[in-house]
Amino acid sequence: MAAYAYTAKDPAGNELSGVYTNVNSVETLRAELMKLGYVLVRAQRESGLGRLSARVRQKDVASFAFKFAGMYSAGLSLVRCLEALEEQAGNRALKNILADVRQRVETGSSLRSAFEPHRKVFSDFFLGMIEAGESSGELSRALDMSARHLEKRLELRQKIRGAFVYPVVVGVVCCIVVLVMLIFVVPMFSQLYARLHVELPGPTKALVVLSLSLRSWWWALPPSIAAVALALRRLTRNPRVRVCWDRWKIRVPLLGPLNHLVLVSQFIRTFGMLISVGVPIMEALDSAGKVVRNEELARISGDLQEAIRVGRPVAESLKAHTLFPSMVVQLAASGEEAGVLADMLAKAADLLDKETDRMAASLLAKLEPALTVIMGVIIGLILMGVYLPMFDYMARLK
Repeated sequence: MAAYAYTAKDPAGNELSGVYTNVNSVETLRAELMKLGYVLVRAQRESGLGRLSARVRQKDVASFAFKFAGMYSAGLSLVRCLEALEEQAGNRALKNILADVRQRVETGSSLRSAFEPHRKVFSDFFLGMIEAGESSGELSRALDMSARHLEKRLELRQKIRGAFVYPVVVGVVCCIVVLVMLIFVVPMFSQLYARLHVELPGPTKALVVLSLSLRSWWWALPPSIAAVALALRRLTRNPRVRVCWDRWKIRVPLLGPLNHLVLVSQFIRTFGMLISVGVPIMEALDSAGKVVRNEELARISGDLQEAIRVGRPVAESLKAHTLFPSMVVQLAASGEEAGVLADMLAKAADLLDKETDRMAASLLAKLEPALTVIMGVIIGLILMGVYLPMFDYMARLK
């Protein structure tokens, strides 16, 4: 399947442009446009859906969801909403995707089916909410809840990224300083010691060898880093490795507890929102397991479905897994007893988000001085290795 940018004419002779995806050829495109009453003027093949998906940011998706919910709530038809949002989209990839969605809706597809080819962009959660909204007649409410959920996820992600800007900057600065010393400073002292015929101690020899390697093979460094990154990326795509990697991310010291809270919050919030608009519990758990994109939670989601299928309550099923904090289990139990499970899960997710903010701030407060000390130790060791022969030489002169 491919995507085609096209120009066509309506029965009145007016020209219109757009992008049609998932068509095999220009002839297929021509036939599809004829169903809509348009005559194809010209068409040009563009990149496929995968590349389009890769260029759409979650910020764009969240903004689209809010606009879509607001316009539909105001009484505009689906096609009119999609047309307006297509015109307003600043991201070309999103504009092309919305054009495809609009065309599918115009030809009679349900909104959920129209978004289905773009699942990677809009997520299982968004599609599940749309399907539930269409079947229950509460599409406006479902769209609004989807927009708020996407905004929450984006806000949490930005907070965590912002919290770790300082550690990343310190790490980068440390690496730059070390490279500058190895490439420029160490060779100067190495030449000086060679002229003075000073015997180099072990640490200094190691620095000289490392410096020489960097100066001689610097051109191999970027491709080596790229090759390692590519190899790690392919390795983590292996299902077995992916499971171990996702499990390790939850249990690793320092960052593990923070990642744990973020994943559980996303899972609980998604699950609660889906059942609040009428999605069956089994489907809601399945979608929540996919949305968090963690194999360990996906496995637990499957276990929860099996437990609920045999008649166990949601709270009891959650309690069987230590991944879920006791506060979540208790709120779920209260919600089941009172018949407000979705509301209680939303409150649990809010509490987890607050705990995530507190933990991120606490972790950052510990990381800042630790990174400063580590940076000072590394640079100090390099300087000590550089000046050790000088101390020996001065001692001999005395």
